[in-house]
Amino acid sequence: MARSARRAAAPTAKADPFNQLSAIASNLWWSWSADARELFERAGARQFAASNNNPIVVLRKLSAARKRMLLTDDQFVRDAGRVYAELQRYTRERTWFGQKYGKRKFGNTVYFCMEYAVHESLPLYAGGLGVLAGDHLKSASDLGLPFIAIGIFWKKGYTRQRIDRAGRQVDRFPALQLADTPLAEVATPAGRPLRLRLRMDGETVVARALKMTVGRIPLYLLDTDIPNNSAKNRRLTHVLYSGDRDTRIRQEILLGIGGWRLLEALKIPVAACHLNEGHAAFLNLERIAKRMKSHRVGYDEAARYVTDTSIFTTHTPVPAGNEEFDPELVDRYLKPYLRLLKLSHDEFQQLGRTRVGEDSHSFGMTPLALRTSRYANGVAELHGRIARSMWQPLYKTKQVAKVPIGHVTNGIHIRTWLHPRMAELFEEYLGPDWPDRQDRSALWSRCDRVPDKRLWELHCDLKRELIAFCRERLGAQLRRSPVPGLKQSDVKDILNEGALTIGFARRFAPYKRATLVFSDPGRFAKLLNNRDMPVQIIFAGKAHPADVGGKAIIRQLIAFSRMPQFRRRVVFIEDYDMDVARHMVAGVDIWLNNPERPREASGTSGMKPAVHGGLNVSILDGWWPEGYNRRNGWAIGTGKDHDGTRAADSRDARELYRVLERDVVPLYFNRAAKDRPT
Repeated sequence: MARSARRAAAPTAKADPFNQLSAIASNLWWSWSADARELFERAGARQFAASNNNPIVVLRKLSAARKRMLLTDDQFVRDAGRVYAELQRYTRERTWFGQKYGKRKFGNTVYFCMEYAVHESLPLYAGGLGVLAGDHLKSASDLGLPFIAIGIFWKKGYTRQRIDRAGRQVDRFPALQLADTPLAEVATPAGRPLRLRLRMDGETVVARALKMTVGRIPLYLLDTDIPNNSAKNRRLTHVLYSGDRDTRIRQEILLGIGGWRLLEALKIPVAACHLNEGHAAFLNLERIAKRMKSHRVGYDEAARYVTDTSIFTTHTPVPAGNEEFDPELVDRYLKPYLRLLKLSHDEFQQLGRTRVGEDSHSFGMTPLALRTSRYANGVAELHGRIARSMWQPLYKTKQVAKVPIGHVTNGIHIRTWLHPRMAELFEEYLGPDWPDRQDRSALWSRCDRVPDKRLWELHCDLKRELIAFCRERLGAQLRRSPVPGLKQSDVKDILNEGALTIGFARRFAPYKRATLVFSDPGRFAKLLNNRDMPVQIIFAGKAHPADVGGKAIIRQLIAFSRMPQFRRRVVFIEDYDMDVARHMVAGVDIWLNNPERPREASGTSGMKPAVHGGLNVSILDGWWPEGYNRRNGWAIGTGKDHDGTRAADSRDARELYRVLERDVVPLYFNRAAKDRPT
C-alpha cells in the first residue's frame, strides 16, 4: 500500500505534549472525543473559535510564549499525555470485528460517496448525505470494520451562506487551504506523488489522491487542482454539486472510475463496493471492463461478479431527485466503454434506462447502480417501500413487494452529536463503557435511573448555552449586515430562556416547507407571544445556490423574523453547519419536521435531539413512522401522503397548529408543583 508523502509528526520517545497534540490533530478521532476537543480549546481558545474549531490551525498559530506557558502547566501536559494514550488504545485495541472474526483475512468494503461531513472544519459536505457518510465512517471505525472510503477533495466546498440586509442568501466559496487539514498527499512506494490519469472527451485529466484518517478508517479524496491540468480541469474539484451538467458528469466519472483506479494503484484488496447514492455508479462500468480483461471473460460473467460484490444505497424518494444525464452527454464521455464492454450502443444506454426497451431521453445513475448491484436499500422502512414502487419497472416481477430493494434505517454516530455534559450523565448512569453496549436495548432501559430533576437541570443549561450561542451569532450577523430598526444592544433580548424552544434546521428545499408554521401568521404570533406560555423558534439551513425556490423561502422567513410580532421569538442562524447543528440538537425542546410526505427519505436530524431529551414533532415520514410510539413525541397528521395541492398544505398546517396549541405547549408549561414539565 502507498504511503503518505507528508507524514504527521510522529511522537518521540520523550513525551513532548506538542508532538502528542500533533498526532491527535492528524486523526479525526479527536472530533468525537470530548477530551481531545477540550485540549485544543484550552491550548488556544481564540484560535479554536476563529478557525471553526480546527486543531491544526490552533497548533500552527500558537505563539512561542503560549507554548512555553503550556509546557509549564503540569495539568495540561498530563491531560495531553492521557488523551494521546486514549488515541493509541483506540487504534490498537481489539475491536468488535476482531473479536467476532479473529485473525481471518477479509478484503475491504470500499465506500464511495460524493460528500463527507466529518467535522465543520472540513467543509466537504452539503447536507444529510454527507452527514450520514461521516457518521458511517466513524461507526465503521468504532466497530473495527475492514473499511475504506473514497470521495473528492472539494477545494471550495459547498456554499458558505451569508444573509444580506434584504434577507437574501449570498453564496460564498472560500478556498480550503490544504495546510489547514489533516490531509496528506499519497505517494507511490518509490516516494513519488501518485498520479491517476483519466481520458475525458479526448483530454487527459490528472488526479492526485489525498488521505486522512478517521479513527481506524482511511478516507481518500481525489483532487484535480494541480498544475498538470488545464484551468477547466483544475476547477473540476472546486465546488460540490455544481449545476453545470458537463462538470457534474466529469465529477462523477472522477469519483467512480478514478476511485477504482486509485484502489488498483494502491493494490488494496476489495471484497465489496458500497455506492452511497448513484453518483459513483460509473465505477461498476470500470469494474466490469477490468474484470473482462483480467479474467478473459465475457460481459455477462464479469457483470455477475461485479453485481455480486456491489451494494447500493438510494436516498431519494422522488424520481426528479435521482441523477440523470442526457444520453448524448453520456456518449461523449463514456463511448470507449462500448468497446471495452463489447456492448452495442443500445445495450449500453439500456443500463441507464428505467424500462427495458424504452427509447429514453435520459441516462439514470440510479438505474445503472441498481442493475449492477446485488443488494440495494432505502434508508427507512417507508422509503424502502417507496423505492420498490419507483423502481419496479427495472425488474421482471410485476409485484412491487418482490422488487429486491430492502431498507436499512439510517442512524447516527452518537458520540459525534452528544453534548459532553450529556455524555457525563450517560457515563454516570449507564456506565463508562456505554458506547460499547449501545446496541443493547437493556442499556437504554437504564435511562429510567436518571433523576428527572438532574435531566431537567442539564437540559435547561444546554438551552441557555444554545441561546448564548445564537445571540453571539446574531450579533456577528448584525455587524456584517445591519438591519433597519435593530441595534446590537437589542440582541441580548432576543430569545427567552423560559420559552418553549423549537428547532428547525435542514436543507431549505421547498418540499421541506420551512414556512408551514407561518401559514396563519396571526395565529402563530399569538402562540409565540402568550405571556404565560411563551414559544420561540430557531431556524437554520441553506438553499442550493441554484435553488431559486429554496432561496425565496429563506427570504420570506427572514422577513417574518424582522416583523415586530416575531422579532424576539423567531431567529435565523446563517451558515448552517455541524457546529450550529450540535448546539441546536442539544438545546432545543422540540425538533420540528414537516416535509411533504413521503419525500423525506430518512431525516436523521431528529434522532439527535432525542439523545439530549428533546422531543420530535414531525410528519410521519422518513424514520419517524418507525421511531414514533405515541409517548416519545408527536405526529403531525395520520400519515396521509401529500398530493401536491395547497389543500394538503392547509391540512398539514392545521394539524401542526393543533398539536402545538392543544398538546405540546400546554404540556410543557404544566409544571404543577414542580419546576419542570410533568
